[in-house]
Amino acid sequence: MTTEMIILQNGRIVDPATGKDGIGDVWIEDGVFIASRPEVPERAFCLDLSGKWVTPGLIDMHVHLREPGHEYKETIETGTSAAAAGGFTAVACMPNTRPVNDNAAVTRFILEKAAGCAARVYPVGAISRESMGEHLAEYGEMKSAGAVALTDDGMPVVDSQLMRRAMEYATSHDLLVMSHAEEMSLSRNGCMNEGPVSTRLGLRGIPAAAESIMVYREIALAELTGARVHISHVSSEPSVALIRQAKLRGVRVTAETAPHYFSLTEEDVGNYNTHAKMNPPLRSERDRQAIRQALADGTLDAIATDHAPHSVLEKDVEFSYAANGIIGLETSLPLALRLVHEGVLSPVQLVDRMSCAPARILGVGGGRIACGEPADLTVVDPDRLFTYSAATGRSKARNTPFDGWQFRGKAVLTIRDGRITHRDL
Repeated sequence: MTTEMIILQNGRIVDPATGKDGIGDVWIEDGVFIASRPEVPERAFCLDLSGKWVTPGLIDMHVHLREPGHEYKETIETGTSAAAAGGFTAVACMPNTRPVNDNAAVTRFILEKAAGCAARVYPVGAISRESMGEHLAEYGEMKSAGAVALTDDGMPVVDSQLMRRAMEYATSHDLLVMSHAEEMSLSRNGCMNEGPVSTRLGLRGIPAAAESIMVYREIALAELTGARVHISHVSSEPSVALIRQAKLRGVRVTAETAPHYFSLTEEDVGNYNTHAKMNPPLRSERDRQAIRQALADGTLDAIATDHAPHSVLEKDVEFSYAANGIIGLETSLPLALRLVHEGVLSPVQLVDRMSCAPARILGVGGGRIACGEPADLTVVDPDRLFTYSAATGRSKARNTPFDGWQFRGKAVLTIRDGRITHRDL
């Protein structure tokens, strides 16, 4: 829905970037935020948002849109539609497509396909050619084409010297390096967290050290090179401790976690539920509590979905052979709102972790409600009760452990560039 002027009235404006947290009105005209006026024009579209939050548009800095190459799982159009339904106005898409986004041509293709979609798309380029970890990709060309960061997500950069050169090269282009922290010699052939549950189920485990060892390496290389490094999908207490210590030393490190790591544990693998299989795997209750605390104290900067759509071909198989990953764009905010209702995060902290921090870390627009800037915002009803159904979701995929969960709170209005992309009011 497109309209020239939108006035959102009586909502609680929660915007950490500008220091706003209080009842007020937000005016939008011709796709940008404007200052309020003494009188409401007759042509304006007005909405009373009493009891609801008005926030900067949510930004998911870690999604897999699968296009090009795996359109049977997800497309840019369906992925961004799911994003809008979840309250996101922008997403950063990982490069593990086919072909890999390791060159300007693929970056441009993604942006061309994303033009006019329900959410902005920020392509993330590959660290190495074809994400094979052998030769650096061409960072300057990808940045010129529109890439905002670099990662070989899905695969770690095993060669430490190559990762060092990647950080140095990325720094010369002012690009963020996002790390998939995994020590493959420890994780290879594993399919869930190593511990009593994996032993009971007879499944090969992946120790938390497989993550934390690589987190330590990335921090050491960031200290060596002065580069900005971002640790993706943090899942374990040891990793949290390393990141916390590095920040105290002034290392340029940021980090994200995903909702499943603060909502589920290894116990949720249950009876070999492949919808609870991801990489890194679901960890112990102690790890889950550490993730929650790290979000509260700012050690973990952002919440990102790691939205990873798969078809039944990849998930409806024996657990050890099933693909890793779950969808998450439409459940991320409801799961994060649980942290608010439980007193772990304040509303201001939640908006920071899901909007302001991702924009700041990626160096992209958004994450604030300010006059003259593009009107990207999310309206949240923190008390809306609903039951999530994967079958009615916007994503092509259905691989989620949260199907049938009851939630309190969701996005009820998403606006991108002054255009309503999702409405449930």
